[in-house]
Amino acid sequence: MNQLIRSRCGIFCTECRYREKMKCPGCMEAKGQVFWGECALATCSVQKGLAGCEECPEMPCERLKEFSYDKKQGDNGQRIENLRAWKVSGFDAWAKGRQKHK
Repeated sequence: MNQLIRSRCGIFCTECRYREKMKCPGCMEAKGQVFWGECALATCSVQKGLAGCEECPEMPCERLKEFSYDKKQGDNGQRIENLRAWKVSGFDAWAKGRQKHK
């Protein structure tokens, strides 16, 4: 199984088409300084001392909604649903279950 990599905002980096192309280690490893620049969501999470947005009592905040529903880069709320699932079952259990169904 590939190394399972997650973002702070709910993107499952393991399936991201830009990850290999842009040699992105993921925002957890890059501490919010991803291939396209500084990520406001990751920076917020780091500043609050959170592993990810799923730990934030304000989730989903307006900034997360803006990113998730952005017409060009958004995922129509999928990252928010991922975060909700990660909060309930934990990322590792969620990701392993997802990999089994691929």
